[in-house]
Amino acid sequence: MAAAGAGFRLGQRVHAAGDPRRAGTVRYLGPVDGHAGDWVGVDWDGGAGGRHDGSLAGRRYFAAAGERSASFARPAALSPGIALPDAIRLRYRVDDFTKEEQDEMYVFSTSQKRVSVELVGTNKVREKLKNFDELLCASVSFMGVSSTGSPEELQGLVPNLRQLDLTGNLFSKWKDIFSLCQALPSLEVLDLTNNRMENDVAESTLLKNIRVLVLNNCGVTWELVGKLKVPFACLKELHLIWNNMNIITIPVGKFVQGFNTVRLLNLEDNHIVSWDEMVKLSYLRSLEQLHLNKNKIKHVRYPSNLPSSGPLGDVSVLPFEKLQVLLLGSNEIEDFLSVDSLNLFPSLMDVRISDNPIADPAKGGAPRFVLVARLGNVKILNGSEVSARERREAEIRYIRLVMGKAESDDPEVIKQLHPRFAELKALHGIEDEKPTSRTLGPQKMSSGLIGITFKCVGPSMGEKQPLTKKLPSTTTVGKLKSLCESFFKLKEIKLRLFLEEEGCPLPQLLDEETASLMELGIGAGATIIVDEEN
Repeated sequence: MAAAGAGFRLGQRVHAAGDPRRAGTVRYLGPVDGHAGDWVGVDWDGGAGGRHDGSLAGRRYFAAAGERSASFARPAALSPGIALPDAIRLRYRVDDFTKEEQDEMYVFSTSQKRVSVELVGTNKVREKLKNFDELLCASVSFMGVSSTGSPEELQGLVPNLRQLDLTGNLFSKWKDIFSLCQALPSLEVLDLTNNRMENDVAESTLLKNIRVLVLNNCGVTWELVGKLKVPFACLKELHLIWNNMNIITIPVGKFVQGFNTVRLLNLEDNHIVSWDEMVKLSYLRSLEQLHLNKNKIKHVRYPSNLPSSGPLGDVSVLPFEKLQVLLLGSNEIEDFLSVDSLNLFPSLMDVRISDNPIADPAKGGAPRFVLVARLGNVKILNGSEVSARERREAEIRYIRLVMGKAESDDPEVIKQLHPRFAELKALHGIEDEKPTSRTLGPQKMSSGLIGITFKCVGPSMGEKQPLTKKLPSTTTVGKLKSLCESFFKLKEIKLRLFLEEEGCPLPQLLDEETASLMELGIGAGATIIVDEEN
């Protein structure tokens, strides 16, 4: 078979000759009925890019990943790739700049004459790149690299390399990766994105130098990841995006063990549905950041029912004890219990829950101020810092909202629906409805009026100065629209009102006509944007 494939072997990673970005795996070597000569059957990456699924004219030669991801090619139309040292020399060559590269070293004067740029002149570039031992960061992405070449040659070429980007190449065997890491003792960051790595791990010595390992879209499973904790025992960051890794497989016990130094674990875009899979990560002792954006998680619960000691008998170890950052953007979370559960994480300060139903007012979710008020320890929400002023205003407004729309008079029911309500009332000195000042005793929110500033922005409204009015807290959105028509003389214009909030990139639409200022949590000092429909 090897002879029929002109040197190729089954399972080998290849790319189309002249196009390193079109990569695939050899799945068949031999003749094809009705066609003379030798053929190589390739299953191309991405589930597409071919002509069939491995069968042709009624005969199946191999099973491809996609319905149209396979094709047959002549051996001459495929490339087995190049060695890493050759790729580095090609990418950072010094003696054969192309015309385009030479042009980048000059600018044109006003008379259209070429003027050499001193800072990045040819001589300086040549001189700098002659010394590969000064190269600290290198990228050979999508260059068809399939092997490390001679370890001695690689180490002699870039002995001080710290970061290496191998995205989109032809690596598949872990023994090659281990050899590479051993040959580059200064290497700390290794990016293997879009390399189809095998799930068998060869034995290796401890690779103390690697701090960041990126395995995005490498087709790896958690079973493989569990094997990597031995050679990569000193990792600080592990990135595993796009691997369809929706199940955390654990050979022994209920919790993931090892990875004692990992501070950041990135599992974004892995089709994770159940939070129970994430609970298995509860006792990663150094974990500070867990990235779970773009999954399918519906509920989040802090595992408070777990034993107080860790899986190895550690005394007084709390689940997710050091977790500070939890990114849950673009999931399917839709319940407040998930939001409230985030308060139970001991060290959590940075949360992202944007693009979830619970955080989308347009889909019946909560506006930002409600989320800020319910998340008492969060200092960064959805990428924006929660200032002391925003927190105070959000909490007071939330209290007003709960009072205006109280589902029950039973304190226990209110506590179940709004766990922080009583705490916030006491914190801000609110007895019934109005926060106190430093010198005054408790007052009723219904006593007095609320100062609201209105700003007209509609294109047909003309230039109008902002206007501040004091209104009863019982004023509804519908009544506000009528008042704006009167205040700004906006007859025959259909109005839309928006609430401008600190920390929110876009104003919040006020579309519930019968909702009052109190029910919406709008208090003194608020700004309402007056716009028109279309």
